Amino acid sequence: MKRSSIIMLFALIVAPMLVSWVTDPLLGREGYETETVNHPDDYSGKVVSTVIRRLPEGEKPRKAVLYVHGYNDYFFQDSMGREFNDSGYGFYAVDLRKYGRSLLPGQRRYEVRDLREYFADIDSAISRMRRDSVTDIVLMGHSTGGLITSLYMEEAPAPEIKALILNSPFLDWNFTGFMRNAAIPLAAAAGKWFPDMEMSQGDDTAYGESLLKSKHGEWEFDTTLKLIHPAPISLGWVRAIDQGHKTLVDNGRAIKVPVYLMRSRRSAYPDGWSPLANSGDAVLNVDSISARGRRMGYNVTEAIVDSGLHDLVLSAPRIRRAVYESMFSWLRRQPEFVE
Repeated sequence: MKRSSIIMLFALIVAPMLVSWVTDPLLGREGYETETVNHPDDYSGKVVSTVIRRLPEGEKPRKAVLYVHGYNDYFFQDSMGREFNDSGYGFYAVDLRKYGRSLLPGQRRYEVRDLREYFADIDSAISRMRRDSVTDIVLMGHSTGGLITSLYMEEAPAPEIKALILNSPFLDWNFTGFMRNAAIPLAAAAGKWFPDMEMSQGDDTAYGESLLKSKHGEWEFDTTLKLIHPAPISLGWVRAIDQGHKTLVDNGRAIKVPVYLMRSRRSAYPDGWSPLANSGDAVLNVDSISARGRRMGYNVTEAIVDSGLHDLVLSAPRIRRAVYESMFSWLRRQPEFVE
C-alpha cells in the first residue's frame, strides 16, 4: 500500500478514535463537553483553541450550529446551546486562542495581529463536527466573533456552512471625530511596528454590569475570563481589527450564503450603569451594524430587536424569546434546514 493511502486510511479510521471529549469543567453540569486543540506556535509561543459541544439526546443530528464569541468573552451561554438542541440542532462553540478556556498561563489576553489567525480555530471545530457526521452548519458570530466569521465566510468558508447568523457584529469602530479620524488610524499604523504597546479602554463597566447577576443582570459567568473592568488593548489588536473592517468594505458583497443580521433597535451609552444599559446596545453603534452588514452579501435579512442588549441572547426573557423565535423561523425558511 502506498504511503499516501496509509495516511488517508489513518485519517479516516484511526484519527477520529483519538478525539477525546471530556466533561466541560465550566458547564459540564449542563451536558457540555470540550476538547482542547493544539495549534502551531505563534509569535508568543504555544497556542490552543477549545471546542465545546452539546448534543441533543438520541442520534447525532446532521445539522448543527457553530458559535464564535466576541471580544472579552468566552462561551458561557448554556441556555443558547439548549435552545438549539431543543430545535433539533447539535450545538458547538469555540473558545478562540488566548480567550476563555484557551487562555494559557503567561499569555496576553486576546492578542492577535491578523484576524485570519482565528480561521484555524474555526476549521478545527468544523473538523470535529464532520467527525460527528454533521453535514449542514450554521455559523454564528457575536460582536468581534461576527467580524471574524464574516471575514471567514468571505475568504475561506468550509463547504458545510449553509448560513451565517450575526448577533450584533463588530463591523465598524464605534467612534466619531478625533478618535475615528486620527487616533484609531495612528494606533493601527503604529501597531505594525509596536504590536505589544497597550492603550487603555477606560473604565466603563456599564455593559458588564447589565449582564452580571450580582450587579444588574441575570447571568453568572467567570469574571476572570470575561472581565467587568476592560483590559488594555494592544496596538496589534487595533491594527488587526482595523484591517478586518477595511477588508469587509473592500470585498463588498462577497458572502455567498444567506445571512441573518441581528442588532438592537438603538445604542445606549450611559455614563456609568443606568437602566438604559439594560435596554439597548451599550457597546456598538447599531446604525453602523445595519449599514455595513446589509452590504456583505446579496441575501441578507436584517432583524431589529427592541430593547435588545449587545449580546441579544442575553436580553430580558421576553426579548430573547422573540430573538430565538425569529432566528429559528428564518432558519426554517432556508432549504438546507427544512425538516
